[in-house]
Amino acid sequence: MNQTLSDVEIRVLGSLVEKEITTPDYYPLSLNALVAACNQSSNRNPVTHFDEDTVARAADALRERKLVHLVDRAESRVSKYRHVLYETMNLGRPAIAVMCVLMLRGLQTIGEIRTRSVRLYDFGSLEQVETTLNSLISSEPPLVVRLARQVGQKEVRYAHLLSGEVKFTELEPELDRLGQLEKEVEDLKRQFEEFRKQFE
Repeated sequence: MNQTLSDVEIRVLGSLVEKEITTPDYYPLSLNALVAACNQSSNRNPVTHFDEDTVARAADALRERKLVHLVDRAESRVSKYRHVLYETMNLGRPAIAVMCVLMLRGLQTIGEIRTRSVRLYDFGSLEQVETTLNSLISSEPPLVVRLARQVGQKEVRYAHLLSGEVKFTELEPELDRLGQLEKEVEDLKRQFEEFRKQFE
């Protein structure tokens, strides 16, 4: 997919994917239900407070990109939205589950993806998650990127590429704190050395 999506469009798309799998009886989603799904406080990072107009505009933009369809059913007077990622991106359930977690929660480690995708797809092992990630990284165009390990982090994180290149702004506060702590540790070491020298 060569079009980049906005953060609101990513949240709308991720919410549709999640609800199709976890609450199939209430899917496709009305605009009202879609707004609630976007703004729910669980399984979301960041938690958002989008209004109906914002979500409707994003859903319409996704329709133009052929990623979402509007469903009109005779028994319902309310139009409902459904995603068509399986068809447009040619993705299976494991890949859809990984993409959904990355869309709704941002940067994730392999372990976090496995834990947080359990309602979407039950990966049998971390290796299975890694295999799925590698297939998304090597797809054409790539849908996922493996990020360089950041200062103070034990594991690498992964991100979707539906919004284009990944920016590290959400990590900066954390890195600033780590940098500050490292500086304080160095200062303490230096002070201790100076203190020790007094007794040599």
